[in-house]
Amino acid sequence: MINLNLYNKQHVIKKYQRTIFISDLHLDETRPDIAQRFSELLKNGDSSVDALYILGDLFEVWIGDDDDTPFYRQIIQALKSATEKGLTIYFMHGNRDFLIGQKFLHATGCQLLSDEEKILLYNTPVLLMHGDTLCTLDIAYLKARKKTRNHFLQTLFLLLPITIRKKIANKIRVKSMQHTQLASADIMDVTQAEVARVMQKHDVHYLIHGHTHRPMFHDFSLNHTKAQRIVLGAWHNKGNMLVWEATGKKELIEF
Repeated sequence: MINLNLYNKQHVIKKYQRTIFISDLHLDETRPDIAQRFSELLKNGDSSVDALYILGDLFEVWIGDDDDTPFYRQIIQALKSATEKGLTIYFMHGNRDFLIGQKFLHATGCQLLSDEEKILLYNTPVLLMHGDTLCTLDIAYLKARKKTRNHFLQTLFLLLPITIRKKIANKIRVKSMQHTQLASADIMDVTQAEVARVMQKHDVHYLIHGHTHRPMFHDFSLNHTKAQRIVLGAWHNKGNMLVWEATGKKELIEF
C-alpha cells in the first residue's frame, strides 16, 4: 500500500501544502500491477495533497472515449472516486492518449491542461509539458505527431469502428517501438535549445515534464538566472512521482 502520510511528516501543518506530479504510467490491461499502484496512490491521498497533475501517457493507448472496456472503467472509477472525495486532478495529453476527450473528463472529474501549461505553484511560476515536443532532433516523430494531432484526421479516425481503430493503433505502436529501438539516445532526449526557448517564451525558470523516462533534476542557467528542468519517470518497474511542497522542497520519489 502506498501511504502518502509516510512522506515528509514534519511538514504536515496545514491542509494544502504539497502537489504531486506524475506521467508515463502507460496503463494497460496486460500490466495490472501498474494499475494497482495508481489506484493505491489515488486512494491514499489525504487532505495535505493540494492537487495531482498527470502530465500525459496515463494510458499505453487510447483510441477514443467510446472504447468502454472493464479495464478502462476501473481506471475511470478510481479517478472519479478520488475527485469526488475532493482531490483536484489535472490531466495533460501525451503522445499515447491524446484522443482522451470530454466524455472521459466528465466521467472522471479531471481538468484538462493545454500542451504548454503555465501555473503558479506556491507563488512560483512553473511550466508543465508532456515533453515530446522538446525532442526536436526526433524529426520523424514530430512529423507523425503533426498528423495525429490534426483535428480533421482525428475526427475521421474516431468515426471508424473500434475494431479497425484497434488494428491501426497496434500497427502504430509496433512502428513506434521499432523507431525507439533504432533511434539514438540523443535523438530520443530533449534539446537544451528548445527547453530554453519554451521557458523564455513563458517567462519561467522551472519546467516539469515526462516522456523521456529519465527522471532527474537538471540545473542550468537561463538568462543568467538559475533554472531547473524536472523530468518525471515512467512506471514500468516502479511508481514515480514528484512531490513539491509549499515550503519549496522538491523530491522525486519511487515506490
